[in-house]
Amino acid sequence: MSTATPRSESSASAADDSYTSVYHLYEPHKVGLPKLGVYFKELWKRREFAAESSKAGMRGANSMTFFGQAWLVINPLLLALVYYFLLNVVSGKIGQGFDAQQMAHITGGLFVFYFFQGAVGTGAGSVVGAGKLILNTAFPRLLLPLAAVRTGFYRFLPTVPVYIVFHILAGNPWNVATFVAAPIFLLFITIFAAGLAAVFAALQVYFRDTSSFLPYVMRIWLYTSPVLWTIDALRGHRFAEILAPFNPLYALIGGYGEALQRGVFPSLSVWLIAAAWAFGAALVGFGFFMSRERDFAVRL
Repeated sequence: MSTATPRSESSASAADDSYTSVYHLYEPHKVGLPKLGVYFKELWKRREFAAESSKAGMRGANSMTFFGQAWLVINPLLLALVYYFLLNVVSGKIGQGFDAQQMAHITGGLFVFYFFQGAVGTGAGSVVGAGKLILNTAFPRLLLPLAAVRTGFYRFLPTVPVYIVFHILAGNPWNVATFVAAPIFLLFITIFAAGLAAVFAALQVYFRDTSSFLPYVMRIWLYTSPVLWTIDALRGHRFAEILAPFNPLYALIGGYGEALQRGVFPSLSVWLIAAAWAFGAALVGFGFFMSRERDFAVRL
């Protein structure tokens, strides 16, 4: 004699596992976070989906071919040369010989900025670009911007050997700060990019013009961040006092550059500001995205 499962227990089980049930109903709902324990458990279980989605995007953009990876290096490298000559013309140093340290700084800064820009830009279009997948498959939608950040990171990796060449030519040090502090700041940048990618991915569902103005925001952000200049050069300057609290990349890329290129541990204030921006952006960005993601299917 079989024992039937009570209806109340069955309903509760289906509610707790909304990603593996057979039928899914999409309808507008009030803003609210899902059950975080269930959500992050499913997010971790489906991490391979994010990896495969990232690989598919890279294959589609030919980023996994030899010439595709070569262009990932050539594009920012040519831009670094343009900025190098421009800065030397403006400062009147043109004709005084090749400044390897300045070139190493510009190259390292542009490479990591391009990683940040690519991760946020690709993440911004990740939800809208996956319209049919969202309509037909139930999964934690946060995987989409996270997959975009993974794509940006793997596109960043081919630039590392190129920067190492300039690092050696500049005679920059190799020490504990280079191998410990710099990777930690790179992790901070990655977490910050993931938070922004989640925010812009959600916003683009409601405001499709988000992707149109984002490149202009990034270009302004480039000029106001320690990519073409160093935070050490502006330390104590009034301009630095304005940028430090309000520009997240001032501490994130600035601390990364100090550790990687100068071989010094950034000051405690730089560490604290960088960590606060990184984890604050992730907390706000992920929270905002998760609170809206059940509404995506009816907006696409």
